[in-house]
Amino acid sequence: MINIEHVSKVYPNGSAGVKDISIHIEKGEFVFFVGSSGSGKSTLIKLLLKELDPTEGKITINNTVTNDLPREKIPYLRRNLGVVFQDFRLLPNKTVYENVAFAMQVIEASSKQIRRNVPAVLSLVGLAKKSRSYPSQLSGGEQQRTALARAIVNNPPILICDEPTGNLDPGTAWDIMDLLDEADYIKEQYFLEVSSPGIERVLRKEKHLQDNLGKEIVCNLFKPIEKEKQIEGVLQEFDKDKLILQMEGKEEVREIHRKDIAKMKLKYHWN
Repeated sequence: MINIEHVSKVYPNGSAGVKDISIHIEKGEFVFFVGSSGSGKSTLIKLLLKELDPTEGKITINNTVTNDLPREKIPYLRRNLGVVFQDFRLLPNKTVYENVAFAMQVIEASSKQIRRNVPAVLSLVGLAKKSRSYPSQLSGGEQQRTALARAIVNNPPILICDEPTGNLDPGTAWDIMDLLDEADYIKEQYFLEVSSPGIERVLRKEKHLQDNLGKEIVCNLFKPIEKEKQIEGVLQEFDKDKLILQMEGKEEVREIHRKDIAKMKLKYHWN
């Protein structure tokens, strides 16, 4: 359980990082904090990580009030928190395996535990074949997957992601979101993602598509496909890469890549 009660943080220059916020998060919840730059997202993470203390209010994490936690106990608090940073923060001179193993070495896990857990978590995030690669040899998405593996390898009860898709292209961003959503690990943990408004707009769009399954839609294309600038049909299914349309009055099914769609609307009502 995470409980934030009437918390404010005022910096020495007088600016307010956050002001009178109250949040209660139960086990298994998947929570987004969305806001523009300067809205207090980074301050909130630093408060949860005990990098900052609140000026007012109380923060409770797993029944521990963190406000007056002694400095020597902070590392033990942080063992309950897995964190994925936007800029990855991987150790450049260590391989993927070594980066993930390092998180276990810090908490003095045994060599046996490391040999068992690291390959398992790398397999979970799809990096089993990249274990000997260095960060400079990885794509942005692979670096983010490595950061995620490092965050969850110790099975912390709380996972915090600081704009984990902020530096990624849309396709790779959805791969990361799918991984977070589908991993069995997430289902039993607290999950907080701090995001920019962009991901919220994407999520609204996906919900709109979900709501319009089985309805007739019109897709205007950036470039004509077989001289067609516009394609109409019933939305049968979709994923992050494509839409599947049943063509009107035909048995034909059309697959349209989302990158080719300039605008999309319902046939009789604008989207």
